[in-house]
Amino acid sequence: MPEHPPTVRDLTPQEVARGLQEHRILLVDVREPNETELERFPDAVVVPLSAFDPAAIPEPAGRQVVFACRSGRRSVTASLAAQEQGFAYGSHLAGGILAWKAAGLPTDT
Repeated sequence: MPEHPPTVRDLTPQEVARGLQEHRILLVDVREPNETELERFPDAVVVPLSAFDPAAIPEPAGRQVVFACRSGRRSVTASLAAQEQGFAYGSHLAGGILAWKAAGLPTDT
């Protein structure tokens, strides 16, 4: 049993946007290719949950890895899965791309 059960920290769209701008966050979009082809987070790395392997995430190089999806459910799943495999990736974008857009933040279409 791990000493600390895996937990996932909620980050707001504003916190994630600021972290991306300041190069402190590596955003990992776990939505499927059919979703990311229509609309993407700027500067996100796509690692679909259907074939999720935390080892496929690029080296964060000191940045915090933050997962994102459409509404915030799959990003929690990805974070927990990564933690179970020994990766210290414990944050996600609460509300996903829906909250991102509701906050008036840009997407690539």
